[in-house]
Amino acid sequence: MFQTENIKSLQEQSKRFLDPALEESFLIDHIEDLRNCIRFHEHRYYVMNDPLLADAEFDQLYKLLEKIEKKVPSIITSDSPTQRVGVGFTKQFNTAQHLVPMLSLENSYDADDLLDWDRKARELSALNELEYCVEPKFDGASISLIYENDLFVRGTTRGDGIAGEEITLNLKQIKSIPLSAPFSKYGIQQAEIRGEVLMNKKNFQHFNENLIEQNLPPLANPRNAASGSLRIKDASIVAKRNLEAFIYHLAYINADDNEIDINSHAGSLEMLWQLGFRSPVQEMKVVKGIQAVIDFCKTFEEKRDELPYEIDGLVIKVNDFALQEKLGMTTHHPRWAIAYKFKARQATSKLINVEFQVGRTGSVTPVAKIEPVPIGGVTVASISLHNQDFIKEKDIQIGDTLLVERAGDVIPYIVKSFPELRKGSEKEIAFPSVCPICQTPLIKPEEEAVWRCPNDLCDAQVVERMIHFTSKDAMDIRGLGDANIRKFHELGWLKNIPSIYKLPFDSIKQMEGFGAKSVTNLHDAIEKSKQQPLYRLINALGIRYVGETTAKTIAQSVDHLLDLSKMTEEELQQMEDVGVKVANSIHQYFSKQENVATLAELESLGLQLHSIKKQSTGGRLEGKTFLFTGTLNQLKRSQAEEMVEANGGKILSGVSSKLDYLIVGEDAGSKLEKAKKIASIQILDEVGFIKLIS
Repeated sequence: MFQTENIKSLQEQSKRFLDPALEESFLIDHIEDLRNCIRFHEHRYYVMNDPLLADAEFDQLYKLLEKIEKKVPSIITSDSPTQRVGVGFTKQFNTAQHLVPMLSLENSYDADDLLDWDRKARELSALNELEYCVEPKFDGASISLIYENDLFVRGTTRGDGIAGEEITLNLKQIKSIPLSAPFSKYGIQQAEIRGEVLMNKKNFQHFNENLIEQNLPPLANPRNAASGSLRIKDASIVAKRNLEAFIYHLAYINADDNEIDINSHAGSLEMLWQLGFRSPVQEMKVVKGIQAVIDFCKTFEEKRDELPYEIDGLVIKVNDFALQEKLGMTTHHPRWAIAYKFKARQATSKLINVEFQVGRTGSVTPVAKIEPVPIGGVTVASISLHNQDFIKEKDIQIGDTLLVERAGDVIPYIVKSFPELRKGSEKEIAFPSVCPICQTPLIKPEEEAVWRCPNDLCDAQVVERMIHFTSKDAMDIRGLGDANIRKFHELGWLKNIPSIYKLPFDSIKQMEGFGAKSVTNLHDAIEKSKQQPLYRLINALGIRYVGETTAKTIAQSVDHLLDLSKMTEEELQQMEDVGVKVANSIHQYFSKQENVATLAELESLGLQLHSIKKQSTGGRLEGKTFLFTGTLNQLKRSQAEEMVEANGGKILSGVSSKLDYLIVGEDAGSKLEKAKKIASIQILDEVGFIKLIS
């Protein structure tokens, strides 16, 4: 963006603008030169981390520009440095579609994974060796930026990969994102580029220190700080967060091909750097062959802590654009790129106490409370101990020193205890004999590793069941999440599932944090849930072993949900895809009169307990059963399943003798091996399935 030969002249010009004797008319005539000087110093400071002016001198230039533009508003341009700072609040973030979908990356965790991925890439490209570009995998919030005619016009979050939330005003507050970039010198009229917004380690530490001074809880990691900042509705607050943006991908261009001479990913990163973006050109490496990639990954992982920002791995990309096009992509990820995740981060801490939590099915889970310890950028204070057997196996006592890691850099896990460090004051963990919430004696079924509270009316179970009932894959009651359910339960408004449909909305309106619109939205979401199909209600009940697929089977097998209360376990097993364990669980649920009474009350409140069965289509797949495994390339899994049902077929959840067809995509697992042992199952690939359908 700023060529080496221009640096001296820009620096000299900057010093001249700092002369207080300059006449106002000169400043107005040279306003674009002043803006260009400020852009130059922003680039040196926020992109290159190599400022050439003192902070006070830069502030003086900026205030000078503000003063002149305020005096002569007609000379303000949309890409002026003063136009970053947002005024007022964003009422809402609208959804905007990406020009090109933002696909996820396939993950790898060791050299064997990389070797296997390289083998597939070489086979598809028909080459003996490939050239790769390796770069950091930034641990932040993904963004997509669109530039048109050199101006930054729109920025969005990743969203679902197809569309994201439009956060242009907030992104304009990030100084490493240019408000304008000279794409036109490459013949590019429109470009969509991808990147990651970060808060570096130093700024994150200062940010948390400020929160603590205000008696506010600190954030767990820089990633949460970055992603949370992007969704703040007051852009002026975003401007104070000191966020940074790395741009790592040129996703789409509309350009005159004759003027573009870039044929590699590394070349595109160099171009983005020259245009003024903070691309990872200083951290990336281009190598030939997968062994060189493996060696680089090992070396880079050893120095990850030296970086000023958090990364959780490296991204390996086939460097040549023509080969990327040839390799193509699946519906989920490009075949020409893979993420190499670093090993789980570990640390030692001390076990302070153990608390026991009760889940919606009555399972009692011990939770370790440890001295807070940072692991991989996250402060860990609580870790699941799973069950009594886990505690015995790991020989864990209160007061022990523990080795803790975050598996996959996400889930905290206790690797081991250190009995040799005990001082004699440690105490064995006493597993309760009664429920810690309702004091009911616990039971432990022979075939299970967990202790359970058999009291269905236990407060903890009641709350957890309501949380599951309202969740996205169940009744999907938006606005009634975990926190609100617990709050309303404490107030006595939510005592059981039917009470969800009897909430006192007039009282809720009087509560702090609940405006008229949010209460109306909650009321509408609850009323809308009454129209959910029967299978969603069955899934929402939280019957053990009954997931969405089994719920669909049950809904198609009865006329009314309460018909299940009249069926024996043997009759239940006659349903497609219902085995002994599932049948026993369903029978136990409907044998309890309080559950039957709950369902009757829900029906009286307007919920749908009748089954609206799909009529037989007489299609070519009538009476046939299907199961999909692995990744499909041409169809989404949901599309393929809908095609089966539209042609009269049924979807099963597991491999059994009742299965007619197993459709196998890429990276199929244990279901394929199991199906090979059952002679009656026909195994087809995706192409074979499409031929069968058509």
